[in-house]
Amino acid sequence: MNEWFFEHWHNLLLASWVVYLVLLVCTILLQQRNPISSIAWILSLSFIPFAGLLIYHFFGPRKIDKQRMNRQQKRLFVRRQQKLWADKFEFTAVDDKFAPIVNLIRKTANMPPTYTTDYEIYSGGEATYTAIFKAIDEAKEYVLLEYYIFSPDQTGTALRDLLIKKLQAGLKVFLLVDGMGSLRLSRRFMKEFESLGGHLSYFHRLGIGVSSSLINFRNHRKILICDGKIAFSGGVNISDTQDLRIDPAAYHDVHMRFEGPIVDWFQTVFVEDWYYATRGDERLIHFLKEKSDLRLKKQTEEVQIISDELKVPPLSMQLIPSGPDSDLAPILRVMVEAMHQAQERIYLTTPYLVPDQSALFALTSAALRGVDVKVLVPKKTDTYIVGKAAQSWYQDLMRCGIKVYTYMPRMLHTKTLIVDNDISFIGSTNFDYRSFYLNFELSVVSYGEKINRSLCEEFYQSLAHSEQVEPVKLPLRERLIQASARLLSPIL
Repeated sequence: MNEWFFEHWHNLLLASWVVYLVLLVCTILLQQRNPISSIAWILSLSFIPFAGLLIYHFFGPRKIDKQRMNRQQKRLFVRRQQKLWADKFEFTAVDDKFAPIVNLIRKTANMPPTYTTDYEIYSGGEATYTAIFKAIDEAKEYVLLEYYIFSPDQTGTALRDLLIKKLQAGLKVFLLVDGMGSLRLSRRFMKEFESLGGHLSYFHRLGIGVSSSLINFRNHRKILICDGKIAFSGGVNISDTQDLRIDPAAYHDVHMRFEGPIVDWFQTVFVEDWYYATRGDERLIHFLKEKSDLRLKKQTEEVQIISDELKVPPLSMQLIPSGPDSDLAPILRVMVEAMHQAQERIYLTTPYLVPDQSALFALTSAALRGVDVKVLVPKKTDTYIVGKAAQSWYQDLMRCGIKVYTYMPRMLHTKTLIVDNDISFIGSTNFDYRSFYLNFELSVVSYGEKINRSLCEEFYQSLAHSEQVEPVKLPLRERLIQASARLLSPIL
């Protein structure tokens, strides 16, 4: 027996590898990914015998098991339970020229057009933290927080202590964090918060009863809601790495405050995420229904007074929640549609440039038809291979007439898309595969010149600290590194 094994071990090894390849190919093909992504996974894992299937189990699947998660049914339940008065204000004027985007969001994300009565854009974590700490400190009834990263560092400790203070004052506080992004946020660190009645939940945290295959599906959203009156969203997490007062190399980012009916829709997204993450905890739903019923009449009258006296058209907006629980990739579809409609300019700011084919074609086609397309990315990234993957696209973009700029001072974490002078996107969404297909993301699209102009000012300020990338012939070694990173980009 031993002699036979030693004589045929190489044949057994080859047969095992063939079996592994068959299993690998079948597993990936059954996910119905796009062909490029499938090929990337197959090539990447072909030479990692058997361990490749384990890697794919954790990081490969694109679609969540609908039967297990039942997220769609949970979303419908929340919509039926929470009586949102924002529906009554859908008459808020949205110009007919935006109809394709408005309808696309309705169909793919089930979100109606709404508006904000006031807003503010914050440049950098310092201004953002000052504003959100003030809003929380002034809250009278409840605070809802949802973050990808909530670090137990100086910034996180200060926010935790403020939340404890609000709990002691009798407010309700609900905190939802991502299980991987906030891996360092322990129950021990939050012990006093929970002992005082604070509600804490983790989204897809590894542990008993949580499928390991969900580790790849992250909640990347950043939402803060105070009393149902003010909402904050954008790209800023809770971490010292986004505050220049603490870290000289802090990321540069942009965040935004909203008021008015749009806050109800931020609240809807939060409740849906909370209800899912807690596996059906209805306490938040019942609490918010009570609060909503009490302020319905008063807020309706206030909005009517604003509309009648000021005669100013509201700032029309729509939220676009997106995630792997949907086959429709709402944010990607809407961004691509907006870029196809562009006639004058497209200004894209993203920390991670790993576009899929549809997004790449939309950008390059716009440039080729004469649209002014500028792409702003960081000079130094926080992930080497993703940075190299981004650099691999520079030459292709520039050949089509796109101007590429790299932000020099530090890591750029801003996520905005500006189209012409009246369509703007801001939120948690990076311009990459992970945000388009794997993460739970949230973007806000605004219709009109006012917010567009504000985001343009932010873009130009960042551009003033950037260098334009010039076409150059790269050394063979660098070309090979970038090409390899690009090959892996669909799985990054």
